[in-house]
Amino acid sequence: MVLPVSAQTNSATAPAGDFVLILACPDRPGIVHAVTGFLVRHGGNILESQQFGDQLVGRFFMRIDFAVAGEVGVEELRADFASVADEFAMEFELWDAGAPYRTLIMVSKHLHCLNDLLFRASTRSLQIEIPAVVSNHPDAGALVRSYGLEFHHIPVTADTKPEAEAALMELVDGLGIHLVVLARYMQVLSDDLCKQLSGRAINIHHSFLPSFKGARPYHQAFDRGVKLVGATAHYVTGDLDEGPIIEQDVMRVDHGFDQDQLVSAGRDVEAQVLSRAVRWHSQSRVLLNGNRTVVFR
Repeated sequence: MVLPVSAQTNSATAPAGDFVLILACPDRPGIVHAVTGFLVRHGGNILESQQFGDQLVGRFFMRIDFAVAGEVGVEELRADFASVADEFAMEFELWDAGAPYRTLIMVSKHLHCLNDLLFRASTRSLQIEIPAVVSNHPDAGALVRSYGLEFHHIPVTADTKPEAEAALMELVDGLGIHLVVLARYMQVLSDDLCKQLSGRAINIHHSFLPSFKGARPYHQAFDRGVKLVGATAHYVTGDLDEGPIIEQDVMRVDHGFDQDQLVSAGRDVEAQVLSRAVRWHSQSRVLLNGNRTVVFR
């Protein structure tokens, strides 16, 4: 995964600050001792620490938010921690805790999740920067531009899908994107694109899957008299809507809800679930564990 970069992360002599370390490795004795020893060497003060040992697969996961007194930069910390990581076969990320994730949002015609993310980002309740929004329809243009952001209309048809995905990846690479959010983007990404975005693309869908597939799921649910509506945020994989789940939620409904009210309730849940998933990912609180996730909330 590409690490977020702030002005501080480019210098080994950046001012003292707040850093986040996340790691995953085979579970064995001595991991916590080695990590805390690294912190002691740098005069680190632990602000928040969470860990989980998955006994089923023998994997250990950890997230530490720590402050360092003195002038040390993230590159120096990463270089010094590399020896610890090698000893324990760790996969790790270490970055400035205040570095925002550069996030590209993709959307089609339903704008409720996009609107929610744009507002939360503008009020700094999400640790993300949004350089641009991409859509296969022009509908979102006015909303996006009202926030002073770039809007890219990239139409997609069966014949132009390869070219459209190539244009998308040009934006991802050119804008230095760390995270792609499919905020009700109603196009299936190719297997190749899913692999390129592995671990850094989040999708949202209604939790009726697989019970109510296809078009108008809320109307299908209404016809069946459902009592709960929900949503699921997950990482994008080549298996449609089957990627590792980050967050889920539901809202209770009853016979008094008509179809429009059911749609509205579902959209509220979708926006809330997606924003939580984006928040946790951008704070490096989500670690992949095979087909599942560990979420340090």
